[in-house]
Amino acid sequence: MNTLLIYPEFPDTYWSFKHALKFLGKRAAQPPLGLMTVAALLPASWNKRLVDTNVERLRDRDLDWADVVMLSGMHIQLGPLVEIVERCRARGLRTVVGGPITSSVPASGLKADHVVIGEAEGLMAELARDLEQGTAKPLYQAMERPEMKDSPLPDLSLIKMRRYSTMTVQYSRGCPFNCEFCDIIEIYGRRPRTKSVQQVMAELDQLHAAGWREAVFIVDDNFIGNKARARELCTALAEWRSQHKTSFDFNAEASLNLADDRELMQLMKDAGFVSVFLGIETPDELGLIASNKLQNTRRSLLESVAIIQSYGMQVMGGFILGFDTDREDIFDRMVEFIQKSGIPVAMVGLLQAMPGTQLFRRLWREGRILDMGYGDNTGDKLNFLPNMDPAKLVEGYRSVLKRIYSCEAYYERVKLYLSRVQPQPGERRSRQRWLTTANVRAFVTSIVRQGIFGPQRWSYWKFLLAAATRYRRCFGAAMTLAVMGYHLQVLTQKLAKTKQSEAAVAGLPAESGGPDA
Repeated sequence: MNTLLIYPEFPDTYWSFKHALKFLGKRAAQPPLGLMTVAALLPASWNKRLVDTNVERLRDRDLDWADVVMLSGMHIQLGPLVEIVERCRARGLRTVVGGPITSSVPASGLKADHVVIGEAEGLMAELARDLEQGTAKPLYQAMERPEMKDSPLPDLSLIKMRRYSTMTVQYSRGCPFNCEFCDIIEIYGRRPRTKSVQQVMAELDQLHAAGWREAVFIVDDNFIGNKARARELCTALAEWRSQHKTSFDFNAEASLNLADDRELMQLMKDAGFVSVFLGIETPDELGLIASNKLQNTRRSLLESVAIIQSYGMQVMGGFILGFDTDREDIFDRMVEFIQKSGIPVAMVGLLQAMPGTQLFRRLWREGRILDMGYGDNTGDKLNFLPNMDPAKLVEGYRSVLKRIYSCEAYYERVKLYLSRVQPQPGERRSRQRWLTTANVRAFVTSIVRQGIFGPQRWSYWKFLLAAATRYRRCFGAAMTLAVMGYHLQVLTQKLAKTKQSEAAVAGLPAESGGPDA
């Protein structure tokens, strides 16, 4: 059976980093690991192709080849996914849709012939058999969450590896916490399930054998959900790196209580972790308590961030505006916190009540849900009625982005971060090779776009001078963040233009000026 696996395109958001990736000559940040894993679960006798529409076009000849089309995606990819499904069905192709999107969108809204809800390891054998026999059912739903030992090596042969900036590995699923707004615990549960160390090493060996030498993102929603197992893996990763002359740097997502475990942070540093994404959410403790983000309470958030940074890891932060407890001073408090934290990449979003979450169920009972949401918490649309006046909330959100992504504010945060992570004389630095073709290309493009033709050239050159003198031991990281800042500033400028267009349509005066870009 000829099986075509298709990954829908992501919209241009803060998370996509599309404008930064162009500097590197890359087309997307990460490959579709879920579909690569699904492909490995399908019968070996099936012919398989994968089209990631984030890096290549879906052609008619791809569809002509296929007997069945399998798609996966997240809520934010709903529009492009449905367009592909309808294109396939118009050609008489059978379609199967799975992935996280099926847990938040009703099966009828996906338009597919067959919908798979839940993790694939326990479902694919039955689905494949039924497809072969022509008896496939409209709906397949996992009755339990499989252990990670059942997850195979993803099929790397299906992707165009060099079109991505980062490769991906999944070590665990699930998170022990109980945040009201989180859909991860609803989909994957609160008991972290992990792969064996041997499984992870096999995936790294596969990447290394395929010629990959750049960053690897461990995509777990909480890498330290099971701290004991995380320590075990970090020890093995450090040993693995010591056995390879050229090794990977690792990125991960974790919870803020990482700052409480200095042994684990040291192990992560030794293993090559250079960045970690943390859900900080808000500097207002009342908001943390109300949303059941209790792991972030009874601590200094700023101190916790600084401790993690002191172990050489860049902290990327997730922040949310729109909690019921937010007062009108939350916007200034948010900006102040972000600037003091030294978090260059601060993903500030409006609260989204995602279907299936505790938050959605509560707001539904209160009659405050407006629609099923967009899956993009860095857009400026609300899918529920907030306590704060909606217009003030959206305007405040836009003002936060404008302030934190002005060139001066952004570079100040980068310099604060660099001052905390710059290696001391004699200290071993990252093994990641910075003098690569992609990085040289990115550096030259950055000079041209930001230093010669950019509207904030003076800010850029001041930063570049500081990076080359005061922070020269982490110059590569400084340039990476300069390029990432370009993407964030372009998106912020687009958001401001949207506001101006809306004001023009309504016949209202638009605020003068705009964000630095």
